[in-house]
Amino acid sequence: MKTKITLNLLFLGLFTLSAAASDTEKSTYYSPAQMSEEVKAVVQNKCFGCHNTDSKNDKAKEDLDFKTFDTLTNLKKVSAYKKIGDVLNENEMPPKKFLDHYPDKKLTDAEKKLLMDWAKTEAEKLVKGM
Repeated sequence: MKTKITLNLLFLGLFTLSAAASDTEKSTYYSPAQMSEEVKAVVQNKCFGCHNTDSKNDKAKEDLDFKTFDTLTNLKKVSAYKKIGDVLNENEMPPKKFLDHYPDKKLTDAEKKLLMDWAKTEAEKLVKGM
């Protein structure tokens, strides 16, 4: 009986630690299944610093928060994907003022195209599913 209780407590503890670890991982980086490794790399290296819940840039995280993106309704996701495409197409992201301080965050033409194509494809999938 003691062995059974001990094993149950051990499994409960391991389950709790495992859940806590996965929650921590989820909250540090946006990585939905629909994002290719290439897109994830660009988002992580060029966008995530400002566009996440923990950012000090309130406007950026209010406009787009990659940590909470999956919690949006499909309609809001479609809108967000459209906005991503629009600001990239209009060369508004990253902002010039930001790039003056962090020139390494400038998107290459290939990275911009990759993000725009990703946003368009994901928006189209969601619209078809509505």
